[in-house]
Amino acid sequence: MLPLRIELLSVLLLCLIYNIRIICASSQKYVTCGSVLKLLNTDYRVRLHSHDVKYGTGSGQQSVTATELQEDINSHWLIKPSNGKTIERGQPIKCGSSIRMEHVETKKNLHSHHFQSPLSGNQEISCYGDNGEGDSGDNWTVVCSGDSWHRDDSVMLKHVDTDMYLAVSGRTFGRPINGQMEVIGVRSSTGSVHWQASEGVFLHAPDLSARHSHTVHTEL
Repeated sequence: MLPLRIELLSVLLLCLIYNIRIICASSQKYVTCGSVLKLLNTDYRVRLHSHDVKYGTGSGQQSVTATELQEDINSHWLIKPSNGKTIERGQPIKCGSSIRMEHVETKKNLHSHHFQSPLSGNQEISCYGDNGEGDSGDNWTVVCSGDSWHRDDSVMLKHVDTDMYLAVSGRTFGRPINGQMEVIGVRSSTGSVHWQASEGVFLHAPDLSARHSHTVHTEL
């Protein structure tokens, strides 16, 4: 239970950093702008992950992997608008819209580009930028059914610049990230490209009668 308690404290600290007021509330059905969450690959049952470890090949940027561990603060991602776009904090992310995902611990954005991934030779996925600012390679389209990204549904994340889908190859790294899986970009939408919002801090859409406060639903 100790790791879970430590992570709970970390999530509460995130709320303070992002000026989120925690109020007991009913469950939020949608993934919303400003939410801090973990993304579960539903094909391999691993969570999208990053850390201050750079690739030894390819771009040399911060590596992105997937881990089976549930209690790991390095798997938290902040959902925010794509470059040049605005979405009001707490508003549901619409299907077909583009977003960025900022790795909370290192403040770099989930990124892709025309480099080969180190294990399978697919497209490399990395983290890039400084203090949440990067370039157009940080933009991802949310591919889902319906009007908005529902927390219970699996979605696909398609890289805007290269039209590649975020996926897991199934191959695992050795040291220093032993056992973690390779995250890649793939052309086909039929592979391990399905992701679901998992544990995190979910903002509720602002109440027009009380726009000065933010309501969130927390889960670890």
